Amino acid sequence: MKAASYISPAVAEYAAAHTTPPDDLLLSLADETRRLAGDRFSMQIAPEQGTLLTMLVRLTGARRAVEVGTFTGYSSICIARGLPEDGRLLACDVSEEWTSVARRYWDKAGVAGKIELRLGPAADTLRALPREELFDFAFIDADKSGYPVYYEEVLVRLAPGGLIAVDNTLQHGEITDPSAGGNVPGMRAFNDLVAADDRVTGALLSVADGLTLVRKN
Repeated sequence: MKAASYISPAVAEYAAAHTTPPDDLLLSLADETRRLAGDRFSMQIAPEQGTLLTMLVRLTGARRAVEVGTFTGYSSICIARGLPEDGRLLACDVSEEWTSVARRYWDKAGVAGKIELRLGPAADTLRALPREELFDFAFIDADKSGYPVYYEEVLVRLAPGGLIAVDNTLQHGEITDPSAGGNVPGMRAFNDLVAADDRVTGALLSVADGLTLVRKN
């Protein structure tokens, strides 16, 4: 996994070396994803993020989780491993191709029974759910233009004290560059939206490509 441009390679390597590493199954999944996805391999979360996701789910005592953006299943395995045996994860994605890889690895990891996959636009999937407290934990890592919608639809269905983790919020360090294009202006607007939201307490961490943690008040 390529280190974010705002973190020196030496610091990134040091941090990775002092974080509990992925096990053989996650390493195998990462290798297969790299072979299949090529340049799109960057869509997979960094190993240290996977470790952190499992830890956060366990620390919060979450039982009900949702993931927006599943890809080949690395993050969903990490989330599911943090859930109790009767915990459940709703995984939202649009790709049958990539999630077919995820399904295989969910079986190998022994977490398939905890995960429900729904294919289709995540905004539609979320909007079709009851507007009540459904989730204790959420992870958002999908198309960046959809972040404001995903955030709002998840937040209204999150229990008080529930946690949302949002990926790629530093955009390889370009988030502070006023001339940057692509996803940067939209992500800057999203970060401003979260920072101004008095329904939550947020912290933007410089983990990998930026991971924002949002706790519902």
